[in-house]
Amino acid sequence: MPTYSYVIRDPSGRREESLVRASDLDAAISLLKGKGGTILSVREAKKETALKKTALGDQVALFFYRLRTRVPLEILVFFTRQLSTMFSAGLTLEKSIVGLQYEEKNRRFRKVLGRLSVDIKKGFSLSDALEKHPGVFSPMYVALVKAGEISGNLHTILEDLSDYIEALADTRRKVFSAMSYPLFVFIFLVIMLIGIFVFVIPMFREVYAKLGAQLPGPTRMLMGASQAISQNFLSACGITLLVLISLWLLAMTDRGRFIFDRLLLAFPVLGSLLKNAIMNKFSKTFGVLIGSGVPIMEAISLSQRVVGNKVIERGLSQARGLIKDGFSISNALKKTMVFPAILLQLIATGEETGEMDRLLNKAAIFYEKQVDAIVDRLTSLIEPILIVIIGVVIGSIIITIYLPVFYLGAALRRGL
Repeated sequence: MPTYSYVIRDPSGRREESLVRASDLDAAISLLKGKGGTILSVREAKKETALKKTALGDQVALFFYRLRTRVPLEILVFFTRQLSTMFSAGLTLEKSIVGLQYEEKNRRFRKVLGRLSVDIKKGFSLSDALEKHPGVFSPMYVALVKAGEISGNLHTILEDLSDYIEALADTRRKVFSAMSYPLFVFIFLVIMLIGIFVFVIPMFREVYAKLGAQLPGPTRMLMGASQAISQNFLSACGITLLVLISLWLLAMTDRGRFIFDRLLLAFPVLGSLLKNAIMNKFSKTFGVLIGSGVPIMEAISLSQRVVGNKVIERGLSQARGLIKDGFSISNALKKTMVFPAILLQLIATGEETGEMDRLLNKAAIFYEKQVDAIVDRLTSLIEPILIVIIGVVIGSIIITIYLPVFYLGAALRRGL
């Protein structure tokens, strides 16, 4: 007799999660209805699967597959919201998706919608059809749709899902806007330095060679560096490209990605920004999953796949093991030493009151405000700091180049 995992909310509003044995799914639902309360989800219990280590070749192939098949989050938000509206208005899933396919302007996503409508015609459930397109629909997206199908609240879950994706896109945009300006300035500075070393300094070297004067030590060092870069420019570009590719491949491995992510979290200011953005994403994801009736262990496993940081992923993996051994969620997360105290307190309160999804949503709002505050602080401070850095670097090079001119002027004045 198969075993089914279920999540129900009892008459007092507390969440209950356990297993029940029944001949089939309908029998399991009938048994649970006898207990009273609201059934959030019922599904056949499967052996839990942790995140497996993937070979480097598979990681690279998956990266390019997602790059080739991904669609902008804005399109996914619009699709999810429209599907929820059309489905709640009484249209079938097949008609809703066909209608959205005709209106869709993005050619890549239109093809995906065409395949979805074909699969639904063949008898696939929406979640099974979505699962065939991992580059477009994340595991969490598929899991929430499946929870909506089982609980009968698909249109409500789709509406919540569209709000979630929209908030996620907004947080990602804020983080990107905070990091894009310094990255642009850094690239601009590197290009400017290459231009000075390859084109400007060699002209001064020829002038100083004709004078035959002894150059100051800093100028000789600068001229030597310029000569080395000019003579080996293509080799230096090739080596730089190889180093960047090597770092990218290293970041594709589990250990390499863990090292990079730990360094990013330890970076001043930007590390705090990233951690708050990750906590916002985790709180939002975990809260939506719990509120939709997804079992705790599966919710943590799905959250691992969307946080986008190996340090937090490893912490969640440890927490899953501790919860399996009988620890509460808040204590399990606390023992990993990667989650902030405020989030842990809210989760502990949610476990006591049975309102974890609501409190996780409060945590997500709190961390979103933290992200906004850091972004505002960065944008007000980073521009003058970068201007000073550029001024110091370029000014130092110009002074070093013109040092012989100053020396020559002083020598002429002594001669006179």
